[in-house]
Amino acid sequence: MGIIAGIGKNFRSISRYNQIIKVLIKYGFEDLVEYIEENKKYTFFQKLIPKTSRKRAIEYSKWAKMRLVCEELGPTFVKFGQILSNRPDLIPLELALELEKLHDNVPPMPKEVAKKVVETELNDTVENLFAWFEPTPFASASIAQVHNVTLHSGKRVALKVQRAGIHEIIEEDIKAMYKIAEILENRIPSLKSFDPIGLVKNFENSILKEIDFINESINVQRFFNNLKDDTSLDQFAEAPKVYQSLTTKKVLALEFISGIKINQIDALKTKNVDTKIIAKRLAISYFKQVFEYGFFHADPHPGNLLVLPNNHICYLDFGMMGSMLPRDVSILSNLFIAITYKDIKNIIKALQQLSNNTSVKNMRELEFDINEFIEKYYVKDIHENEMSTILLELKDIIIAHDLKVPTYFFLFARSLVTLEGVINKLDPNLKQFEIVKPYLRTSVTKKYNPLNMGKKVVNSIVEITDYMEDFPSDLKNAIRKINSGQVKVDLTHKGIDPMVRTLQRITKQLITAFIMVALIIGASLFIIFEITPIWNGISFIGMVSFSLAVILGFGMLKNINKGDYDY
Repeated sequence: MGIIAGIGKNFRSISRYNQIIKVLIKYGFEDLVEYIEENKKYTFFQKLIPKTSRKRAIEYSKWAKMRLVCEELGPTFVKFGQILSNRPDLIPLELALELEKLHDNVPPMPKEVAKKVVETELNDTVENLFAWFEPTPFASASIAQVHNVTLHSGKRVALKVQRAGIHEIIEEDIKAMYKIAEILENRIPSLKSFDPIGLVKNFENSILKEIDFINESINVQRFFNNLKDDTSLDQFAEAPKVYQSLTTKKVLALEFISGIKINQIDALKTKNVDTKIIAKRLAISYFKQVFEYGFFHADPHPGNLLVLPNNHICYLDFGMMGSMLPRDVSILSNLFIAITYKDIKNIIKALQQLSNNTSVKNMRELEFDINEFIEKYYVKDIHENEMSTILLELKDIIIAHDLKVPTYFFLFARSLVTLEGVINKLDPNLKQFEIVKPYLRTSVTKKYNPLNMGKKVVNSIVEITDYMEDFPSDLKNAIRKINSGQVKVDLTHKGIDPMVRTLQRITKQLITAFIMVALIIGASLFIIFEITPIWNGISFIGMVSFSLAVILGFGMLKNINKGDYDY
């Protein structure tokens, strides 16, 4: 049986490989086919392709042909194209724009096949699991389809069921992609800079996560928890809860939420919903995700957004999410603030920080490009309500100067374009920058919060203390190596006094830092617990402690700036 299965698998691989070559020839990629096989072996396939199809393919641009190839080769290649469209830093802009047009709507699986997947995954019959299982899915895509089911408790559930055999299809397609990418990289030098093999590797990691519904359930739960923990008055978003007991790698059970799709304007108006309020709440909920949670929905198109009876917005489909470190959230906030103040120096600083301080080859040219971008931004009316335009123009500058920003930057830019399209239909006059400003300020001030700064100072001191603890043994090891001849040291004495003075100054600064930390922590506790006496609603002792810490801080900074020349 193992031999037969192996033969069958090899046959499927060869069949799929031949199908790929046939499609490539159909759209005029004969040169690529020749690179693959080094001969005219596949000219036979050309005879199988109708002349009308070939003629129609010739009319398209090379980028459009690539999109058509992805569409015809099925779900794996469609997903590959969709993911590539989010990386305009890696592929030509014209190709990225074409790949954004890809859609993966496909006919649903037969109901018997869908039932079998559910029963195999959940180890029980559909009748035992559910009071009702709707055989016809209400949504169908290339990787999965969604059924409406009812639990025995009466709860309605949206059951996402993975297509049977899709995992095996994707594995075979990835193998073919690696082969094609390897040949492209070796035989067409101009494509090497795009790192075809690296692109396939990134895609493989992404698609394998997407077809594991456990990963998506974690995304949903994380998003749900962020909303639940946010008790502020401007929290207008909702998300479905996950039914963990009915979720596996191939089945995802989510709470069924009923609402009106956000782009159904007439239906919203029929229910007396003010679309301007919905537009503002959508913008608020999105910017909170980015600048407060650091975890945002990266595909907010109308099909994934519902308006609920309480005028809240419910997010659906969590396959594509963006995640940011707190440090990156702060840098991104600084970037937008610097843009509003036309601060070229800090714009460049923020871009370099996002790029892990990548060195700039031509700083003068970068400064010129940023200056041109700023001047255009303040002249063109088109930028007034479109933050995405800022990011997209910055993206061109980033690519031109080889600054490697994190993937989330492009996800953020693309999702913002989608979101603004939705907002413009609801309220074209909404000033998005006015909405985002408070979140930018909050994000930046978090960094300079006295309590947070106190924690950082304490952590630094702990690290120094740990190092001083290890220093004697490190010094002992170094001396042993010198004595054994492993290290040769050539010391020229030019006066020991400056070094002694420097050590004394460092010691004084460390002691000052300890006192500052104690004062800041004490001030925070006095203020939080409202220790009397109270002045203007704030603990007077806390204010005095904090003021002393500030005075000491300025004194220490002055001492640092003087260096060793004050002796």
